[in-house]
Parts: sequence; C-alpha cells; structure tokens
Amino acid sequence: MLKHTPLIIASLIGASFLPLAQADQSLQDNRWYVAPFASYLNTGGDRQASDGWGGGLGVGKMIDEHFNLELKGFYQGFNGNNGSWDLLGGSADVQYYLFRDKFSPYAVVGLGGMNTCVSANCGIGFIGEAGLGVSYELNDNLLIRSDVRYRYNNNLSAQVQPGTDEFHDMTVNLGVVIPFGDKPKYAEVKAEPRARVAPVSVAPVDDCASRDSDADGVNDCADQCPKTVKGSLVNSKGCAVKLVLKGEHFKYDSAELGLNAKELLDGVAADLIAYPQKNEIEVQGHTSSEGSDAYNMKLSQRRANSVVQYLKNKGVTNKLTAHAYGERQPIADNKTEAGKSENRRVELIWIEM
Repeated sequence: MLKHTPLIIASLIGASFLPLAQADQSLQDNRWYVAPFASYLNTGGDRQASDGWGGGLGVGKMIDEHFNLELKGFYQGFNGNNGSWDLLGGSADVQYYLFRDKFSPYAVVGLGGMNTCVSANCGIGFIGEAGLGVSYELNDNLLIRSDVRYRYNNNLSAQVQPGTDEFHDMTVNLGVVIPFGDKPKYAEVKAEPRARVAPVSVAPVDDCASRDSDADGVNDCADQCPKTVKGSLVNSKGCAVKLVLKGEHFKYDSAELGLNAKELLDGVAADLIAYPQKNEIEVQGHTSSEGSDAYNMKLSQRRANSVVQYLKNKGVTNKLTAHAYGERQPIADNKTEAGKSENRRVELIWIEM
C-alpha cells in the first residue's frame, strides 16, 4: 500500500482552490515550451524504502485546444532497507486539458523507461504513469503547473529488490511551463482619425480608401466583409471575430431571446450568408454569480444553445458550437448590479482556420 495517502489527497484538494480568472479571447495557442519541475516521491511498500525527492525537465508542444505532447526526463533518490535508491528515467506524455483558461485542469498518461539502482545493483525496466493536474497562467510566457501521478514500474527480472520486479509509487510534481514566442491574440482594429481636407472643384472620383460604409474601422478598399454587424470586433480584413450579446438580450432567468437579440442575430445571419466566411463560430454562454455554480452552468448552456439554434434556423451554414462557462469568466464586478448585468452575456467568437 502507498504511504502518506492524506498528503496526496491534500495536494489534489489544494490545487482545486487556485483562483479562477477570465480567459483571454485568443487564437489557437500551439507554441513549444520547456517545463522544469521538482518531484516528491511517495514509495510503495514493495520497495521497503522511505519517500524521496527529485526533479526533471520536460519539452513539449501545445497541439490544439485540448492536447499537449511532452517528452520529459527525471531523477529521484531515496533511502531504503537495502541501501540508497537512484531512479533515472524518461517518458512520453499526453496531456488532455478540459479547457484552456487561467486555471486549466488536465489528465495525463505517460509511457517510458527507467534505470533503477539500489546500492550497486541496477536494472532497466519500463514505467507507465497516469494522473491529474492543473496549470495556472501567471502571464503569457509563464505558467505554474502541478500534477499527482500513479506510477507502475516493472524491472523485467532485474531483481534489484529481492522477491519482486514490480513497484507501485505516487509522485507529486510542481514546476513551471515556459512557452516560446508570443501568445497569439485577437487585435482590435481602430479607425485612425482622418485629417480634414478643404474641398476643391474637381470631378468626383470613387475613393474607397476614404470610405468605411459599415463603420468598423476598416476602409471599403480593404474590407472583405462590408456588411459587418454593428458592435462586433473585427480583424484587419474587416471580418467579425467577436460579438457580445449582453444581459438585456435575454429574459430574466431564461434562455429565451429578446427582441433586441433577435434583431442583432438577424444581422449576423445576413452577414454570414451574404459574405460567407469559412470560420467555425464558438458561442459562449456566461452568467453573473447569482445562483449556484451548477445552475449557472446549465443556464449559460441553454442560452448558448438558443443562439446556435436561432442562427441555424436563419440559414447559417458555419459550424456553430455552444459552450457553457457559467459564472467562471466574469468581465465585471459581481458585487454591483451594473457588473452583474455585464457578466450576463453570450459571446460569438469567430475561430481562425
């Protein structure tokens, strides 16, 4: 049996209380990174040894919204009845993130090899690991990461410990993740003020560079989406990347769309049909902090579903995905009525392909 089970449980519970924070609305992050870490090893009784410490380094890549791939090496040491133990190994890990946020929980599995030495008796075997962890983003290029893993080790008849070649351990890892390069983000395009020019008597010309028909900050010459819905955030091509439906667009404690919301979504649908973009659109539901977390998650999911269904009924063919965030990503203070109203919203995010 593993020793110090309360320590492992306390590590998991403590990680769950890291503060939640609002996520940046960012493009897909697929950067490479390095991840140095320290380890605490809770040895199983089959080693007849005390617990130990160690550390290592991982090199990985963010693949998509949910997956990381990582190669890591490590060393751990401790004392036992047969002398000092030294573990030197490495593994290939797959991490699955439930969602990417300031606070991001994940599950991890890994396979690899490990050289085990007890005094002068050494043997090479394989390891398999599985566990749960969390990461917390301090800034765009530094994250804190911790996970708890069960490790199975088979030394393939090396008999470094008389009587068995199978060992069962628990590791607690704490370290940092350092991504390389800038984190991709949406950049708001703002219209620059134009200098006043005195009128002259010349023949009229069609100067599209001086016109902005949909008032989105991108002139008509460069605007590839000339009928952008009012109030949406656009990219340098004048195409929408984000649109927010605030609380007044829904009836109180309901997912039923109000008249204002329908009028706004009619414009979104007309824009997508007249000037089709191939982008997938993520519809995110958010609430204020009133009510329980479980209830708010369900309410935000119903509101996001309402928007998706309304757009489909209007003939929008883009891939539409509804995601619920409940009260977990506030953009204003929930202690005030004005802040609560800001937080009751649905956001449409155009995903760059």
